[in-house]
Amino acid sequence: MTQKSLSTWLKAVILGIAFCGTVLCGILLPMMGKDIVAENPEFSSWYVPWFAVLWIAAIPCYLVLYHGWKITLQIGRDRSFSMENAIYLKRISILAIADTAYFFLANLLLFFLNMNHPGILMASLFVDFAGVVIAVVAAALSHLVQKAAAMQQENDLTI
Repeated sequence: MTQKSLSTWLKAVILGIAFCGTVLCGILLPMMGKDIVAENPEFSSWYVPWFAVLWIAAIPCYLVLYHGWKITLQIGRDRSFSMENAIYLKRISILAIADTAYFFLANLLLFFLNMNHPGILMASLFVDFAGVVIAVVAAALSHLVQKAAAMQQENDLTI
């Protein structure tokens, strides 16, 4: 697989994820929330806080996709191991851990405000775990790409 075709495939994946996230946040979650409120009117006061939490949590996810897009541009230019990509991966790691911390704290706050079910709080820990995994993997990749870029730069200077 060439760098160009790899870049094209990665861009398609990023666009697919962005589309699915938009459908989920913009259509499916509001529909499901309205259905839940229609069946259980006692949850009507939970609707707006929960969707505010979910929509705010989506913002860093789209920023991660933006940085991923920039990485694919570098891959397409045959600059996979560059300091720019290391910086983008580090930013992805920071965004992932910040979003995970926000989602956990928001879930906890909603729980203490009696707007969250303990089962939802426990299930959200799996989402939090996935966010930590993404942050750690991105940080490790950032470190490796930075080392590879330094080695590549050193080899470029050698005659």
